[in-house]
Amino acid sequence: MRLRPAPLEDWLRESYFTADIDISSSGVHSYSMAELRDLTALSHQDLDRLVFDDGYSLGAPAVRAAVSQHTGVADPDKVMTTSGSGEALSLIMSALLGAGDEVVAVRPGYHLLVEYAISLGCTIKNWHLDPARDWQPSLEELAGLVTERTKAIIVNFPQNPTGATVTEAELHGIVALAREAGAHLLWDGAFTDLTYDTPPLPDVTTLYERAVSFGTFSKAFGLPGLRFGWCVAPRELLTDCVHIRDYTTLHVSPLNELLAQAVLENAQAFIQPRLDQARANRALLLDWAAAHRDLVSLAPPAGGVSAFPRLIDVADVDAFCDGLFRKHGVLVIPGSCFGSTQHIRVGFGGRTDQLTGGLDRLTDALKEARR
Repeated sequence: MRLRPAPLEDWLRESYFTADIDISSSGVHSYSMAELRDLTALSHQDLDRLVFDDGYSLGAPAVRAAVSQHTGVADPDKVMTTSGSGEALSLIMSALLGAGDEVVAVRPGYHLLVEYAISLGCTIKNWHLDPARDWQPSLEELAGLVTERTKAIIVNFPQNPTGATVTEAELHGIVALAREAGAHLLWDGAFTDLTYDTPPLPDVTTLYERAVSFGTFSKAFGLPGLRFGWCVAPRELLTDCVHIRDYTTLHVSPLNELLAQAVLENAQAFIQPRLDQARANRALLLDWAAAHRDLVSLAPPAGGVSAFPRLIDVADVDAFCDGLFRKHGVLVIPGSCFGSTQHIRVGFGGRTDQLTGGLDRLTDALKEARR
């Protein structure tokens, strides 16, 4: 197994900490520890009572129950807590996939969802989202990719980086295709709680026995630094994950789980304010794009807090993004990190003043590029 470099992480590794204005993120404005304690009523005494013993391989029972409650999954025994959803994704794929397995995955998309399967020796069939269709997924195309050889279908809706999502009817259609092929359906639900015109989709594991869903605090909860996530999966698959974990992380820190349980029990207190902020920021972003149709073309994101505009008159988007950072202090993600060389990822989940300031500087840079 050999993983290729992750262009997104390479782009962010240093610039994330030094940008004057960051409008690159796919997450919302992060909470502080003081805000976490205020929103959960977690006291210093609660923290002081914590003993740093080893933890449960699948997660503390009370925390798994809190995940179960939050996701609407009836059986907490199907839940595994992890260090971010990245650990959950890598554990599940390591347990499930191997050399020669055929996997269908969405493109453009988050690198882990594709590259990890490639490193395991899988054959990837790309389910392309078409910018000409405003990135809306075609189930007809998916049906043409799924065969009796398909071991897994890997998707993330709402989607990163495009903001595209599916309807509940389309969710059922994807499940039907997976069931017909006998394939596992791996559903990255990092942005499940961030939708604007429709309610969040139901957890896919409530619809299909071979589905696996993934969740994280890094996006809608505004707690990326807590590094807490989970998966919901068939119990036998979780047993295989534990056998792998016994050689790596063993379990989630009891401190992380203490904080996570308090957050999950007050989930809407964290999610709703950031969703409201993102909704207002999304309107500002769409107004900006409408006012600059000569510079950008933008499909309105239906979910998440990232948009994927095309830069109309920029020949080298990577060089443009580098200049935007170095000359204007603004961080965005070049679309090449997602295999789309004419686009950039713009995040709108952060502070409104950062977004408006970043868009103003982005506009200036785009105008300069046309001269």
